[in-house]
Amino acid sequence: MMSLPHYLSIPKSGSGPGVLVLHSWWGLNAFFKGLCDRFAEAGFLALAPDLYAGKVASTVAGAKKLRAEATASRREPAYRMLMRAIDRLSRHEKVTQPHIALVEFSMGGHWGLWLAQRPEPLVAATVIFYAARNGDFTRSHSRFLFHFAEDDDWVSAAGVKRLKKSLEAAGRDAVYHVYPGTGHWYFEKNRTAEFNREATDLSWERTVAFLRELR
Repeated sequence: MMSLPHYLSIPKSGSGPGVLVLHSWWGLNAFFKGLCDRFAEAGFLALAPDLYAGKVASTVAGAKKLRAEATASRREPAYRMLMRAIDRLSRHEKVTQPHIALVEFSMGGHWGLWLAQRPEPLVAATVIFYAARNGDFTRSHSRFLFHFAEDDDWVSAAGVKRLKKSLEAAGRDAVYHVYPGTGHWYFEKNRTAEFNREATDLSWERTVAFLRELR
C-alpha cells in the first residue's frame, strides 16, 4: 500500500496490467480499497487516487460537502492529480504494459470520461459504472464498457443518449449494459440500500473479461 493520496494493490505474481480506479463521491473508502485488492487478486495492478485526501462520507449530504470542500480548497486541480496518477501507474516498474485501463464510478466516471477523451494518457480501456459525460472522443485511444442502472435518478436518459452520439461520431468501440432492477450505486456493497448482488456479479465478470484483453 502507498501513502495518501493513493492506494496501490499489487498481484501476488508481482506484476500485471495497470488499472486506475476512480472512486465515487463518498471518497476513497474501504470498499474502493477492497476493490483494488480484488483487481490484484484477478492479476491486475490497481491504483486508486484519493481525491479527498483521506476524508470519506457515508451520507449524500456528507458526500456533497466533501466534494464542495475539495473543489474549493484544492491546491492542485483534480485533473492534474489524475494525470499524474496515470503517468505514475503507466511507469510503475511492476506494470507490464505502458497502456492502462480506467475503472470509475459515478463522480469518478465523470473524471474518467474526461481523461479518456485526452490523447496524452495511455488509456486503452475505460469501464464506467453509472455515469455519463458528453464530449469529443475523436482523439481518444480507448475502448469503452458501460454499466448503467435501470432506475437511476443521477444519470439521465438524455445524458446517456448524448454520450452515445459522441462515441459513435468518434468511431469509438463501446459496449453498453443496463441492469434490471438496479439503481445508482448498485455495485457498491457498502451501500446496503442500493446494492444488488446479481447485477454486481455480472458486472464484475464482464469488467474482468473486458480488461483481460489488455494482456
